[in-house]
Amino acid sequence: MSWVSDYKYTWLQTMAMNVIKNGFNLPHHIAFVMDGNRRYANSQHIRKIEGHSKGFDKLADCLRWCLDIGIREVTTFAFSIENFKRSEEEVGGLLDLAREKFSKLLQEGPKLQEHGVRIRVIGNLSLLPDDLQKLIAQTMLETEKNDKLFLNVAFSYTSRDEITHSVEEIIRLGEGLNEEDISERLLEECLYSRHSPQPDLLFRTSGETRISDFLMWQLNSTVLYFTKILWPEITIWNFLAGIFTYQRDSLNMKSFKRQERQARAVTSRKHNFYAERVQNFLVRLDVYRRDILLKWSTA
Repeated sequence: MSWVSDYKYTWLQTMAMNVIKNGFNLPHHIAFVMDGNRRYANSQHIRKIEGHSKGFDKLADCLRWCLDIGIREVTTFAFSIENFKRSEEEVGGLLDLAREKFSKLLQEGPKLQEHGVRIRVIGNLSLLPDDLQKLIAQTMLETEKNDKLFLNVAFSYTSRDEITHSVEEIIRLGEGLNEEDISERLLEECLYSRHSPQPDLLFRTSGETRISDFLMWQLNSTVLYFTKILWPEITIWNFLAGIFTYQRDSLNMKSFKRQERQARAVTSRKHNFYAERVQNFLVRLDVYRRDILLKWSTA
């Protein structure tokens, strides 16, 4: 199954897509918590890993819907650091599935370039096997010039680990920074999601109404949408219902987001965020992270 499906719309689905697309306030960035793969497997009396594979197939449909409706960025919670605590068989199966899908992605380079899909994997990748690190690094470098749809795959990720990692990188690379440069804004710019806007909509399946340590820093002004449908069973109608919920609720968020932008600007000025030494640090950070990818990709 491709990373971007060739989904065939019915005439009714096409009409509904056009109505939502031509409405107001489409989300720029959607985050998906793809929950329910194991429960789906149990309900269908299939192996857990087959449920996870069905979940990936559904992600390919969702990426097609996002591309066609005009959404520019998608972040998916694919594998939590907490998932390492599951059975050895399930963890091994998930890592093997990741190997299969990232290998497939490298074979689909021309198709991803056609669609303009850039893959960014966010998480503590040092916890992964060397061969999977290599596949992920090659994938990110292969698609780094695509710019129509950004797909951020949270793999070996928790938000607490992300924030801790940000502090560690400031300590490691922050020579030349002054004490007053250390601020919320600087810490935010060191997150794995450094080059992404905050999600406009968080979409979680399976009926759970938890965040599960996912993008906790980034969800300050995000509309949350929960549905009882299991992830492998999600349909375009569930997807459009989530988009419509965002469009409705975003009207009430305008004032809050404006105040948030103003507060962010004040904080940036107060802590000299645009000082040359801070900007030089952020350049070093980008170079450091890309050098790690280059090292892994050729290992």
